[in-house]
Amino acid sequence: MKRQKTRKLLLLISFMLFPITLFYFSPVLIIQGSFLGIATGSFLIFAALFFFSLVFGRAFCGWICPAGGLQECCSLVVDKKITGKNTNRIKYIIWVPWLFTIILGFITAGGIKSVNFFYMTDHGISASGVTGYIVYLFIIALITVLALTLGKRGMCHSICWMAPFMIIGTKIKDRLGYPSLHLETDSKKCVQCGLCSKACPMSIDVVNMVQTNNMRHNECILCGGCADCCNKKAIRLTFAGKKKTN
Repeated sequence: MKRQKTRKLLLLISFMLFPITLFYFSPVLIIQGSFLGIATGSFLIFAALFFFSLVFGRAFCGWICPAGGLQECCSLVVDKKITGKNTNRIKYIIWVPWLFTIILGFITAGGIKSVNFFYMTDHGISASGVTGYIVYLFIIALITVLALTLGKRGMCHSICWMAPFMIIGTKIKDRLGYPSLHLETDSKKCVQCGLCSKACPMSIDVVNMVQTNNMRHNECILCGGCADCCNKKAIRLTFAGKKKTN
């Protein structure tokens, strides 16, 4: 479980830095910047997350995301699984028009005219003043409410505007099959104890994935929790080339 302690420590550190990094994940500033022809910090971060996912899938969500750290703390209060696909579809309904608006903004502005990673920050710090702090508290409240009402990592499932970028990247890497971070399983070792499904912070039916020899799932954040809790070593998180599934 040393790996999970390290993962949770990284999430905690990332969450503690959230008042500084908040605007670098802002879905609003990227639109504002696009109509001015400015590639903002959030624009560059989202682009980086897409390229990151081409090798590491959604590992950012499982290991570094500040919102993920807060939501996993919330799961200690309300440990409710999210079931059904409708919740997962909400983020795409939000993401498509949002992405279209960004593209429209740059077209209207005549393309990218400048790059400003620290756009709308105070010397790189997001919540440095009253306005920034109010925005920070609003986002924290929103993430907390979604996690406590919808269930574990409710924000990730429902409204996360970053997830679709990484899901697309993950699908590309899985389709091409080059070496990348992924889960593998040996279903013969599985005794269907259910510990893997219980440990999954994304409410995924991991047991079913193991039984079908298919460890690909759009909502998998490659946290390795299922692998680390499996006493029979039926699951492993690896960077080796993928084995063919049956």
